[in-house]
Amino acid sequence: MLFQGLGFICYGIGRSTVVMKENKLGVMPIGQLLLSMSLPIMISMLIQALYNVVDSIFVAQINENALTAVSLAFPVQNLMISIAVGTGVGTNALLSRTLGEKNLEKADDIAVNSIFLGLFSFVVFLLIGILFSRAYFLSQTSDAQIVEYGVTYLSIVCIGSIGKFTQIAFERLLQATGKTFYTMITQGTGAIINIILDPILIFGYFGVPKMGVAGAAIATVIGQMVAAVMAITFNLKVNHELDFNFKGFRPDLGIIRDIYSVGIPSIIMNSITSVTTYGLNTILIKFSSTAAAVLGVYFKLQSFVFMPVFGLNNGMVPIIAYNYGARRQERVTKTIKLSIKYALGIMLLGMLLLQVFPRYLLALFNASDDMLGIGIPALRIISLSYVFAGICVVASSVYQAFGNGLLSLITAFSRQLVVLLPVAYGLSLLGKVSFIWWSYPIAEVASLALNVIFLKHIYEEKIVRMAETPVTSTCAPSTGT
Repeated sequence: MLFQGLGFICYGIGRSTVVMKENKLGVMPIGQLLLSMSLPIMISMLIQALYNVVDSIFVAQINENALTAVSLAFPVQNLMISIAVGTGVGTNALLSRTLGEKNLEKADDIAVNSIFLGLFSFVVFLLIGILFSRAYFLSQTSDAQIVEYGVTYLSIVCIGSIGKFTQIAFERLLQATGKTFYTMITQGTGAIINIILDPILIFGYFGVPKMGVAGAAIATVIGQMVAAVMAITFNLKVNHELDFNFKGFRPDLGIIRDIYSVGIPSIIMNSITSVTTYGLNTILIKFSSTAAAVLGVYFKLQSFVFMPVFGLNNGMVPIIAYNYGARRQERVTKTIKLSIKYALGIMLLGMLLLQVFPRYLLALFNASDDMLGIGIPALRIISLSYVFAGICVVASSVYQAFGNGLLSLITAFSRQLVVLLPVAYGLSLLGKVSFIWWSYPIAEVASLALNVIFLKHIYEEKIVRMAETPVTSTCAPSTGT
């Protein structure tokens, strides 16, 4: 059978005819492949979640206003990551599909254009950090100390964001070709460096000047830059499926359009979280700055649960995209089913932790009695939504893998801007901050209903029809039987 086993295949696409092995995305058993693709990313993302939490734990030792400032900065940081990751999602889906179709020349063009887009995005946030940081914080609070902490932190993170954008761009290229182990190394190393530098720079150990909130931001930027250098190095040394040739480079508008046909919905979808968080902060801070700090702490803690699911999705997307390009229906279906099962298991474990240990988790952040009083019910109520959220998160990435990023956008928009934020505002009018947290379970139930409809659509329009349009090959079949 064509492509079965690890037989050699030959083809010519704008280059000399070459001989190479079939990519593991098309031949390895799905269960083993999904784990081998996802586990390195999940581990690296857990390390990322750890450094996010440690970062806030150290900042909380300064005072609660410092923690609140970092929490209020989250929407801009999330916007930055949304653009980087969204561009990466578009690149990943397009590049994996192109490799599945054996078009090496186009794959090279996709890679260099994605790097260009990452550098362009950095310039945008460089300007945001310099020009708009103070106005952003003044739009949320008049507390002078919170504003000064926030401006200092956000300015440094934005101005130094070249590390983050470069890191994510090159890591996605490794993921698209199945080399996820190297992304675990880059992300893990960057996170560990950040964790080590945090106390040194924040509190001034080993003769280093005490920098406070600025130290936390500088530690973050240094970790990202080290990870970026490592990601570039790994691509040049081991990613032989791609040729990084920038000689005579000019942006290819056609490729950029294809990247963003998937990437823009993903960017908007994740950026909606920034809008929602900004809105929730505005609602909560009317009750107290502590309530806003609780939301910030929650986002740090929930990353321990959601990051592994995102890692699972990062492993899942190239598998689906590659096998969709190769028209292997059974492999696509099995990948989706296994991903949902694994996601449900992760989310159930996360819900259990937040239900049983909320007091101990909040205590990590130097929580006052007031913060414990607000935070314990918050964690328990919000975590009720996790089982529904697990299915919805996987479904969103399934749409992206098939190039239907618009469906992901619709579900994110509906969940957060149509349901979550308006419900949170309505519940806030009842006068108790604890009512606001119920907006999360309500929004996830509504999102699940919509995703069931969209998954059915993807199955009927994409998966069922795969068998009707077999992939064409420009070479002789492999010798495998």
